[in-house]
Amino acid sequence: MSVGAEQNIGSSIPSWRGTRLMSLLGLGSSATRIARSARAQVWPRRYALYLRVADTVIVFAAVAIGLLFGGAGPHTAIALVLIAVVWPIALGVYGSRDGSVFGIGAEEYRRVVAASVQLFAVMAITALLVSDWLPARVFTLVFGTGLFGLLMARWSTRRWLNAQRQNGLYLTPAVVVGEPEDVRYVIRRISASSGAPYNVLGAVLPGGRRGQSLAVDGNRLPVLSSIDDVVRTVALKKAGAVIIAGPVPGGNQYVRELGWNLEQYDAELVLASTLTNVAGPRIHWRPVQGLPLMEVDLPHYSGAKHVVKRGMDILFAAGALAVLSPILAVLACIVRLDSPGPVLFRQERIGKDGKPFKMLKFRSMVPTAEEQLGKLAQANEGAGVLFKVKNDPRVTRCGRWMRRFSLDELPQFVNVLRGEMSLVGPRPPLAREVGQYERFTHRRMLIKPGITGLWQVSGRSDLDWDDAVRLDLYYVENWSLLGDLMILWRTFRAVVAPIGAY
Repeated sequence: MSVGAEQNIGSSIPSWRGTRLMSLLGLGSSATRIARSARAQVWPRRYALYLRVADTVIVFAAVAIGLLFGGAGPHTAIALVLIAVVWPIALGVYGSRDGSVFGIGAEEYRRVVAASVQLFAVMAITALLVSDWLPARVFTLVFGTGLFGLLMARWSTRRWLNAQRQNGLYLTPAVVVGEPEDVRYVIRRISASSGAPYNVLGAVLPGGRRGQSLAVDGNRLPVLSSIDDVVRTVALKKAGAVIIAGPVPGGNQYVRELGWNLEQYDAELVLASTLTNVAGPRIHWRPVQGLPLMEVDLPHYSGAKHVVKRGMDILFAAGALAVLSPILAVLACIVRLDSPGPVLFRQERIGKDGKPFKMLKFRSMVPTAEEQLGKLAQANEGAGVLFKVKNDPRVTRCGRWMRRFSLDELPQFVNVLRGEMSLVGPRPPLAREVGQYERFTHRRMLIKPGITGLWQVSGRSDLDWDDAVRLDLYYVENWSLLGDLMILWRTFRAVVAPIGAY
């Protein structure tokens, strides 16, 4: 069967994904796609320039605050001037303004933090050697205000950039090269990411010809050429990236020569790894006599990082319970007055290493909810092993708005203090769900379940089962403290503007 004759598939995908897919495919007239390609060659340089100016302004403002409120002698003034000059340079040296990290994941934030911490570590050591060079109060004031300002600036620019990308702007025009199924897989994964940086102009397939098309989840992706003509296609379409979606005829030799030929057009060569659920920090390159070996660190489920994670859990949960205690008391009274039954709902969930525990929630259903479960089996709208009913008749009046804003889950901070849960982690499963797991799905239980997680900030009940499992496994394999902080922040935003909660 020819590529062009293939039938459309995946017409039942959620509307948001269909819209997102049409956007990243750059569907529209050829003139529109080429115009976007031309603009896409310019925006990364302008965006990097804006970040450079913003970084410099923020650093200068932090130094000015140190001078005004920290008190500064001659040595301190010299130190602050040095910081004002070196800090923006360090941010550039550490690659915090590289196009590869614009609006994607935690790497941009990590590089900003790493550059700042290491610069001020050197300054702190120097301050110990030279008395009165940089007093502690000035050091803390400049570092704290500067780092906070830099991170807030990156957060605001990323929000703007991702909003533009949702509308099909500020994307790198790309062609995807490979076999039809590999091309489909790569495009689906790109479309699933809200911050996907590519505008896919079309596919380049073995034996492909212009005028053909490839069905991708109900949309038709134009076939631009065969893989033998990809360089000319890049030149004609003004593509900024070529994504190799899998094995291609010619193998490594073809990929190497393609990289050489793309240099004259300033186009990136992107290789889609077959390693799924592996994040960048676990991947290291180790060249051996011209052979680029990719080393993948094994995930660790104990050690110092987990001790720090546990400490963060205790501090945050204890602080949250202390601050929220008046709200918890009010919610308890509302639950008690709304319907007969206990205030707290205790449900057995499966925790780390398959150990059961009683998870606490404010009761949001009638006391006989478990007994009525069998009667609602036909109305199940959940995916996979999950049970979900959007308009569940068992939910109480107060339960509906508490569940919408996740207020019913606040008692789980007690589970965190007990050590049964973590602030961030995989979704805590029911025993009946675990009984239906496939073998690899049990890896979700290698770490403690969380009050929130990637599943919570990525659609919650709107996620299908495969996506929920994929997100949980990705978190288990690649979690980091910085990533946890980002998820907590995104959770706060999701609670304020809930999506997929019922």
